Amino acid sequence: MRWWAVILFVALAALACRETGAAPLPQRWVYASNSLGSDEQVAQLEQIINTAADHGLNGLLLSAGFDSLGRKQPDYFPRLERIKALCKRRGIELIPILFSAGYGGGVLGYDRNLAEGLPVVDAPFVVKGGEARIEKDPACQIANGGFEEWDGNRLKDFVFHDKPGEISHPDRDVVHEGKSSIRLERFGELSPEHGHARICQEITVRPHRQYRLQLWAKTQDLEPAGAFRVQVYTEKGVLAPVDVHLPSTSDWRRVEMTFNSGSWSKLRVYAGLWGGKRGTLWLDSLSLEELALYNVLRRPGTPITVRSADGATTYEEGKDYAPIVDPDLLRAHKDPAGLALRLLPGSRIREGDRLLVSYYHAQPIHRGQVTICMSEPKVYDIWREEARLVQQHLAPARWFLSMDEVRAGGTCRACKERGLSMAEILGDCITRQVKLIREVNPKAEVYIWSDMLDPKHNARSNYYLVEGDYTGSWEYVPKDLIIACWHYGIRDESLKFFSEHGFRTLGAAYYDGDDLENCKGWLESLRRTPNAVGIMYTSWRNKYALLGPFGDLVSR
Repeated sequence: MRWWAVILFVALAALACRETGAAPLPQRWVYASNSLGSDEQVAQLEQIINTAADHGLNGLLLSAGFDSLGRKQPDYFPRLERIKALCKRRGIELIPILFSAGYGGGVLGYDRNLAEGLPVVDAPFVVKGGEARIEKDPACQIANGGFEEWDGNRLKDFVFHDKPGEISHPDRDVVHEGKSSIRLERFGELSPEHGHARICQEITVRPHRQYRLQLWAKTQDLEPAGAFRVQVYTEKGVLAPVDVHLPSTSDWRRVEMTFNSGSWSKLRVYAGLWGGKRGTLWLDSLSLEELALYNVLRRPGTPITVRSADGATTYEEGKDYAPIVDPDLLRAHKDPAGLALRLLPGSRIREGDRLLVSYYHAQPIHRGQVTICMSEPKVYDIWREEARLVQQHLAPARWFLSMDEVRAGGTCRACKERGLSMAEILGDCITRQVKLIREVNPKAEVYIWSDMLDPKHNARSNYYLVEGDYTGSWEYVPKDLIIACWHYGIRDESLKFFSEHGFRTLGAAYYDGDDLENCKGWLESLRRTPNAVGIMYTSWRNKYALLGPFGDLVSR
């Protein structure tokens, strides 16, 4: 065969390979979260790196506290160097993930007051004994919260409880206090589609106030234990989601959650099981109380205002009342009712006065997730220094923005005074993050999770504790971002959307399944997508048994 014919044959074969999607994607990564807190953890990560290299992968997306390098102990850095050296030897590119706003622990480690704040407006306080505390509204409480009053198998004062006399029953033998509790059982048998075993009551609250729900729960052979939840709903959906871990079998345990009522005066409280399979759950002693100055934030964008009951006089912090600082912010509070407002000598506030107190507080959701404020300047000062330290220790060619699930925003004064939509605030935050990275590495390629830029996913309105709308956020970010799509169910729509908007894409596959079917689906979709550059083995549960087969699948 002539030389030109050989070249033509190879070129046509390569073209055919590309058109049929047979060529491996150039970026084939594995994700790992590892604090590098011990030599044992380093050894675990080394095993992942070696397996990845042995099976054709070429990148490690590493979550290892890169939002807080300035707070690491000295023994962290030799371990990081050990991982860095192994990656270099095995031909694995190390990509750091950092700059999380939705899960703000890195920034909050420097200053917990940088959490996004929800407003409490004109909470009524009364002065007694030289200090002022919340004057609670007696209308805001749980009726029949001791589960004492029944009409046969029906619990009085509750909107519903699932299948009275079948799933839910009065129990006068197993109680936390009083004479009866509610027992929930046979939910897997009698509600096989949903596994529901819930109670629900409508409550009255005051708008823009802070509350705590408490109840006691007992379990016996409950499966799955993670099916238990306590949730507060508005007519638009969940207001305050909290994930509560209960052991499969346990004696009575206290469960609590706090929430902000937002603009609502009527809410529904749910407690019980979603997706229960088997076992028994008892509930007792459900209560609601109003809090004040609990998880209170002190930063420029979250001011405190104390006024007289008629609103005519605004009192001065440090003169009329002592400076308010919450030493237990986002921790277990010594005073579960919140801080008192303490009067100072010479104060214009008098014994017996009624006050109106407005402030902002942090609000954890799910298992303690706290979002930071994307509008507070100090956040970017912290990130600028972290970017410098990442460049100093790793000098990576690629960086990954951990900007997923930003579940609060737009509620504090720092956000409101900007006059921007939430889409613009989020887009500006991401744009500034990219700029901070390129200040230290002008040629850096930057990746980001897809969900907050995807209209089919989280780039929308009515999103958790966000006041405003993320729709259109994709219009306010740099077009050279590479988008890591991670929602398998909408992968084709997402990949198509970002490709049509000029973005390159990467598929975050796997997510802790028992086989590689998810990965095969991602691979097929990516190979049909213009400008798709890679695929990643993504485990949140440190499940790496299929990492080798995954590498073989995506590398051939």
